[in-house]
Amino acid sequence: MLSKRANTHTHTHTQNETRSIPRYSLTAMDLVKPILSIAAKIHSLAVKVKANKKRCLRVSQRVKALMPLVEAIEERGSAQLSAVEAKGLKEFQITLESACKVIENYTEATLLNRILNCGNHGGEFNSLNNRLDDAFQALSGGMQVEQGNVLSKVFDTTTKLFEEATRKRQDEVDGMEDDNELKTMLQDHVREQQEKMEAMVTQFEQFKINVDKVLEKLNKPSATAEAIRMIKPEELKFDHPKEPFMTTPTSEVYKGEYHGFPVAIKRYIGPVNTSPEEVRTVFNKEVETMRRFESPNILRMFGICVKDEEGPNPQFLIIMEYCEKGSLRDVLDSKCNLPWPRKARMCLDAAQGLYRLHQTEVKSKVHGCLNSCKFLVADGYRVKLGGFELAKTETSLKRSPIKPTLHYTSPEALGDINQGYSKECEMYSFGIVLWEILTREKPFKDLSDKEIYQKVCKEQFKEPLPEDCPEPLGQLINDCRAYDGFQRPSAGVLLDKLRSMVAQLED
Repeated sequence: MLSKRANTHTHTHTQNETRSIPRYSLTAMDLVKPILSIAAKIHSLAVKVKANKKRCLRVSQRVKALMPLVEAIEERGSAQLSAVEAKGLKEFQITLESACKVIENYTEATLLNRILNCGNHGGEFNSLNNRLDDAFQALSGGMQVEQGNVLSKVFDTTTKLFEEATRKRQDEVDGMEDDNELKTMLQDHVREQQEKMEAMVTQFEQFKINVDKVLEKLNKPSATAEAIRMIKPEELKFDHPKEPFMTTPTSEVYKGEYHGFPVAIKRYIGPVNTSPEEVRTVFNKEVETMRRFESPNILRMFGICVKDEEGPNPQFLIIMEYCEKGSLRDVLDSKCNLPWPRKARMCLDAAQGLYRLHQTEVKSKVHGCLNSCKFLVADGYRVKLGGFELAKTETSLKRSPIKPTLHYTSPEALGDINQGYSKECEMYSFGIVLWEILTREKPFKDLSDKEIYQKVCKEQFKEPLPEDCPEPLGQLINDCRAYDGFQRPSAGVLLDKLRSMVAQLED
């Protein structure tokens, strides 16, 4: 049964009046085609909405229920429409366009802002449903005037859906369910925004700490601005109690301070046959060479100090940059986390130090005794090459030379005792150090000198890399350990390739 508006509309027309209704110039197809297109879009959008799902689906259901009326008009073919039908269809199209826009808005990412800015989204849907009811009254009334009760089955089915009591009951249930879901959504949104805000505050605080650290470093005087020179005893401050953090057969190393810089102070122990004058002479000859080694990845030397110079037992001290994490070997033996990007960065740091050494002088300049204990690790896991600065000065203070180890010796040096030491030999030693960084293992562990000679010289053996090692990085380390020295990269080429690999891994 039709609602009151439909009944009134239907009974006010008589058969005589039907004959007097003017024809409309547009055909059914002209007006029905865009209606069907918009209706299809509404059905598609209704299943994608993020809010007011029940209300949107209900609108879609009611639009679908009206389609048989529209299709019935289309089936009349080329017959012209009455003015009543044409007006009903045109207004229905406008209503559908409005409904489509409303539903579309609830599928957009900014829908929460739309809900917050909307005074009454429930009223929006009430108005929309009323307009669909108007469309039903207009279409059904006009068609009954035109065709009598030919479509009575369609009318009966659609009428039940649009009965005022049924529609209000459905809308009330839909509204309650949608509102409950909106409450949950808004609460989740508030919680999410609060978490984002807290994360931003934490991020900003960390950013500020990092900026402060950078500013602190920029404000500090540069260590490279300090001249390498003879240092007076009163310029040094030792940590108390005076306990060495490292001891060798010939020296003790203490932490101290020099002109505001944390420093490592190496003190030679035992009798020294060299006089202070001889040490000073050797040192002065080395100072000019050392000034050429200015690099963030070469351990900074500040100079030497002689205490009790006039006494019977003068003490000789070498003052150098302090690296808080100790030697590279110390770090590799520790339990610290070293992911691949960090390992690659440490390899790059070490390579920068070696490159600075190799390209410093016109003549071939090499370290001469590379191993993982000759590299030091500062804050931030920055690796620095050490163990060669003031080498002649140190040699003059040592009682006996240290026997070199075969673990880092190149195949050509192992095979020929008269083989001169070269940059190619040193690149092999450096390849072993890089292998240590990647594996954290000690090279040729538990092997005797004879066994090392057999494996390296005769079998051309390379210790394996980790299975998860990035392939380009592993290949580069293998190139450094090539059996043929001619195939090993120079420090410059190694540096360029490592820089590219680090960029890729850190990205």
